[in-house]
Amino acid sequence: MSLSILGLDTSTAATAACLLRSDGEAFEVEPGLDALTGRPGHSRELMPAVAQVMDAGGLAFADLSAISVGVGPGGFTGLRIGIATARALAQADGLALRPISSLAALAAGIAAPLALPLIDARRGELFAALYAQGDELWAPFVASPERIVELLIEAGLRPVAAGDGALRSRQTLEAGGLELAGAGSRSHVVRALHICRLAAQASDVPPEAVLPDYLRAPDAHPTR
Repeated sequence: MSLSILGLDTSTAATAACLLRSDGEAFEVEPGLDALTGRPGHSRELMPAVAQVMDAGGLAFADLSAISVGVGPGGFTGLRIGIATARALAQADGLALRPISSLAALAAGIAAPLALPLIDARRGELFAALYAQGDELWAPFVASPERIVELLIEAGLRPVAAGDGALRSRQTLEAGGLELAGAGSRSHVVRALHICRLAAQASDVPPEAVLPDYLRAPDAHPTR
């Protein structure tokens, strides 16, 4: 069944929104790469971005089948704003939410058999996961860039990495033999289009049950 889905992501400094209409046409606010290194502006940018895609797609909130939101891991304040907004919109129109991993959405934009999405976790660490053709091989975890390189060498894996975490740690990752998407590649941005596409196969969750995934060491480790 075709669905009309509004997707949001605020896991990084960039603000992303997309309406994926039931006819398959997408209307997207896709952040530029410069948004990844600028000051976050989610509180002032998110609702205008939502209004823009809804107007472009010609739908009202009551016409939506679902709202989807990236739940991280990512920045504490950004995730709070994005999830609170998505919950409020869902509750106002009686819609269930579909929470989506921001790392999974980032991986969906990496054109490689093995994808390593990396989101900046601050404190000298990166949020990471490993995907093969969309299937999760390593669950989300947080580690230093050096440790991520070690894990990949130990496993004999050569994925392509992308994300604001990859850009910030490019020197360390490339020194460890890791391939990164080009510096100007749109693969580094978490696109709300990919949030929507993943949500099309996800389950509904009551809005009050959707929570940020803050994911912090030492509680999380990669699984194989």
